Amino acid sequence: MVESASPGLGTLLADDDPEVFQLLRPQGSSACLITCDHAGRAIPRRLDRLSLADSALGGHWAWDLGVAELGRRLSARLDAALFLQNYSRLVIDANRPLGAFDSIPVLSERTRIPANERLSAEQIRQRVDEVFLPYHRRLAAELDQRAARGRPSVLVALHSFTPVFLDERRPWQVGVLYNRDARLGRLMHSHLSRDPALVVGENEPYAASDASDYTIVVHGEERGIPHVELEVRQDLLSHDAGLGVWAERLAGALEACLPAVISSAAESPPPLVPPHPADLGACCA
Repeated sequence: MVESASPGLGTLLADDDPEVFQLLRPQGSSACLITCDHAGRAIPRRLDRLSLADSALGGHWAWDLGVAELGRRLSARLDAALFLQNYSRLVIDANRPLGAFDSIPVLSERTRIPANERLSAEQIRQRVDEVFLPYHRRLAAELDQRAARGRPSVLVALHSFTPVFLDERRPWQVGVLYNRDARLGRLMHSHLSRDPALVVGENEPYAASDASDYTIVVHGEERGIPHVELEVRQDLLSHDAGLGVWAERLAGALEACLPAVISSAAESPPPLVPPHPADLGACCA
């Protein structure tokens, strides 16, 4: 349980609530550090499921379907550290800047979340202090420890996206996202695009930006370490065979691209491209 910064409200997380995150393979040999910001769909017991039906809490509005298992398989394949955020993005989104309009969403696609409307400053601070910050502080500490040991780090932010959003069918099987630092993103896009069977999005189905993303911007771009955000379509992760194929495909692409970016990171600062504008209507669904 976390001590609340809002003593009048008490604590949000009870002793029987899940931990905020899991960290697997912290001693893994790979330079990659994998994050799954939307791995879980837990709701603090004291929020009473946000008054939502099972259909809402089980759908893509609440979490990235398939991404936790994909992360586990990719972590095992690469022997890489893996962070899994256990709480639903409907509580607070671990990949949104604090203060963003959908940091604590009141509408996700066409699903209203009335329990998130008209929250007090204290209620918002409670979710920030007990769910958002513990995850990101531990991730920052892990990267700090690696840097102190002179160990290279490559941040891989793993997500999944729904095949249809607001009635629009998405043709991409995978998207490669980056903001200003395109080193790893463009290499990964080029490598994955060699497969003629794949439609690979470059900053599609949405673009990374300062306004819409937190993890790769703060932990990757601001540190100057190589990073990429990878999005896999959820229907491809709905069965064991698909999970195996995508874990192996992403592992192979990362292994092919890492030597060049690790070498360049050691030699010079990253070349920066203009940031992408936020696609606020369809980000990370």
